[in-house]
Amino acid sequence: MTTTGSSTPTGNTGTTGPQGTPTPALLRTAAELDALPRPAGAARAVVMTMGALHEGHATLIRTAREAAGPDGQVVVTVFVNPLQFGEAADLDRYPRTLDADLETAAAAGAAAVFAPGVDEVYPGGEPQVRITAGPMGERLEGASRPGHFDGMLTVVAKLLHLTRPDEAFYGQKDAQQLALIARMVRDLNFPVRITGVPTVRDPDGLALSSRNRFLSPQERHTALALPRALFAAQDRLAAQQALHERAKATAPRGDRAAGLNRLGEARAAADAQAVALARPNGAPAAVRATARAILEEAAARDSHPLVLDYLALVDPADFTEIPDDRESGEAILAVAARVGDTRLIDNIPLTFGALT
Repeated sequence: MTTTGSSTPTGNTGTTGPQGTPTPALLRTAAELDALPRPAGAARAVVMTMGALHEGHATLIRTAREAAGPDGQVVVTVFVNPLQFGEAADLDRYPRTLDADLETAAAAGAAAVFAPGVDEVYPGGEPQVRITAGPMGERLEGASRPGHFDGMLTVVAKLLHLTRPDEAFYGQKDAQQLALIARMVRDLNFPVRITGVPTVRDPDGLALSSRNRFLSPQERHTALALPRALFAAQDRLAAQQALHERAKATAPRGDRAAGLNRLGEARAAADAQAVALARPNGAPAAVRATARAILEEAAARDSHPLVLDYLALVDPADFTEIPDDRESGEAILAVAARVGDTRLIDNIPLTFGALT
């Protein structure tokens, strides 16, 4: 793995950065990580990254710092995992910014940064024995990037063994990854608690990602269709569920239009029609249709169009598609698309029947 150089002394936690912030210990080997003293009677938390840290990563580190407590310890891993990349060009293109990463980790409260090379993580070459993601790993991102989740779980398992945390923190932006890690930990009895942290967004709504730096201003404008589609779908679901609640409250007996008329509302007929269209078994279809309309508009742009990979409304337990007759329960609306040469993903959690 190629990284920028750093003047940070390996294993030294006593130095300070230019702003007076304690510099995290920079650990390069498993032996150095193993020698890192654990906090007596306090927790160790870990945040796993592939570097190029941004505010989303900083939020993860701060959340881990808060959870670990003042006497606890936060370890950040920085490793660009070759097993997660389908093409060598994508691996080579991934940004390496270790000096800046150390500053970000320090400011957010990390005690140590474990940044091993490929030979340290995979001595003797790519591992012959790997973690298999199973059926959930073959859907959505797994279908678009075969083998990606097997590589991800393999390195996460190794890093969990090496860092031995009490709690590990991952962003909900990578919802399928988070679900698979939680499933692996549960199925294979890893002694660690997995915690998801909500997606961090720029003021314009775009989910923070190391890949955003590759977007031109025009491409970023197109990419904003992803969060617009997700939040429009969320608003559509909330509106439908509010209409259902209104219909139940105003017309416990008889037809809805009559109930609304009894309230003396001028738009009774229109509201009654909207309620009828918003029947419970139509909510998933309405959510998908609302999001897809915005994405299709971005795909039809003459300049810098969006190329949709998938739009899916899935069960967070296994990432299978939610049926159109679903009336209640949790769901994730997930999207992946390319804008120019940059592939982006985003998602939003939804709850059907939240008001019932």
